[in-house]
Amino acid sequence: MNSTTHPVSSATSHYRFKPWNVGRFVIWTLFAAALIVAPMLFRSSLALTMLSQIGYLIIICLSYNMLLGQGGMLSFGHAVYTGLGSFIAIHAMNMASKGSFSIPLVLIPIVGGLAGAFFAILLGFVTTKKSGTTFAMITLGIGELVASMALMFPEFFGGEGGITTDRVYGQSFFGITFGPAIQVYYLIAVYCFVCTAAMFAFTGTPLGRILNAVRDNPERVEFIGYNTQRVRYFAFIIAGFFAGIGGGLATINFEIVTGADSLNVVRSGGYLLFTFLGGATFFFGPIIGAVLLVLASVLLSELSKAWLLYLGLVFLFMVMYAPGGVASLIMMNLRLAKFGKLRQLWTSYLALGGTALVGVMGAACMIEMTYHLQLNAALGPELTFLGATLNAKGFTSWFGGVFVMVTGFALFELCRRQFVRQWSRIQEEIEHEIKRGEAL
Repeated sequence: MNSTTHPVSSATSHYRFKPWNVGRFVIWTLFAAALIVAPMLFRSSLALTMLSQIGYLIIICLSYNMLLGQGGMLSFGHAVYTGLGSFIAIHAMNMASKGSFSIPLVLIPIVGGLAGAFFAILLGFVTTKKSGTTFAMITLGIGELVASMALMFPEFFGGEGGITTDRVYGQSFFGITFGPAIQVYYLIAVYCFVCTAAMFAFTGTPLGRILNAVRDNPERVEFIGYNTQRVRYFAFIIAGFFAGIGGGLATINFEIVTGADSLNVVRSGGYLLFTFLGGATFFFGPIIGAVLLVLASVLLSELSKAWLLYLGLVFLFMVMYAPGGVASLIMMNLRLAKFGKLRQLWTSYLALGGTALVGVMGAACMIEMTYHLQLNAALGPELTFLGATLNAKGFTSWFGGVFVMVTGFALFELCRRQFVRQWSRIQEEIEHEIKRGEAL
């Protein structure tokens, strides 16, 4: 009797332990710790502003990835639900400050989320009737339609100047007034963690799983009895809800919303671009994309007027050589580390990075000189770039830029070919180890 019950009890205890994924628990703990510790490490006002932007952009990019990565829906109008959530949130804040009704500031992002879901219900039913390219064109049309309405209804959208508010109103929340930027950051951090966890939990729900199936094979999903349009519609509403939360948090952070910036297709394109760069096929990819979005829009834009050109080139090369985004590069190297092969590639990585950096510096010199001649010709031909003085009209500067670029990229190509051979050999070794393990 004991011999038959012992295996059952052992299996039962194993089953109860299985849902407690230790690795997942560690990752979420580190994520929470990073949100808490970040403003303690980066204490400047600029850093705090960037951290706040990263917090709500993580929510927005993850909500967009619910459409693109999980549902295969390429949307060019996601800023509509973020922007409309922002406008409803700022109107709610102004009404609450006037005493029209009582709503604490900590619930304003929920108001924005409900607004985003409401407009997703209205517009999503038509949008999700189609899929693929047709869906993308419909979202583009709706995005342009709503953006044009920003100037047609100045009473709601505030015209070109937008609408302003004051986030310090009413009674304090446990002594917190949300006047200081650090208090606003921690409010954004709490929403960031909760919304990220909720969207991750969504990926494991039946709706999240069937959404992946609709992305991969909609014909088979319809064959087994599911309405693919309804699945896309429900996912669209949920994505609109989280996008509205992100918009509400942005309103609290900046205390101003402008229709020209919040609703246009450029903002939607930014969400698409950086979600893709981060890695739309992985859940944590949009988190990387949100960080890159803030770094590019705040830091890179201050370093160079040609930052959009650099960004476009980065996007081009990522599409060509790493279509899975930064997240795919991380996962491929984690696979190498798992089999103990990563240390074999450190020399190749250093060679690729060094030669690529040399080539990029040469190309950047010529780009900066071109921009200087076009935009700053009145200041003279000389400019400073990375501590060096360049003459935009001098032969030596142009020859040096061309020489450095050609030399760097030529060496990069040689290193790349060597790397490809080494990478193929290592992948064959890994596959051999996997097959040998399966045989045992």
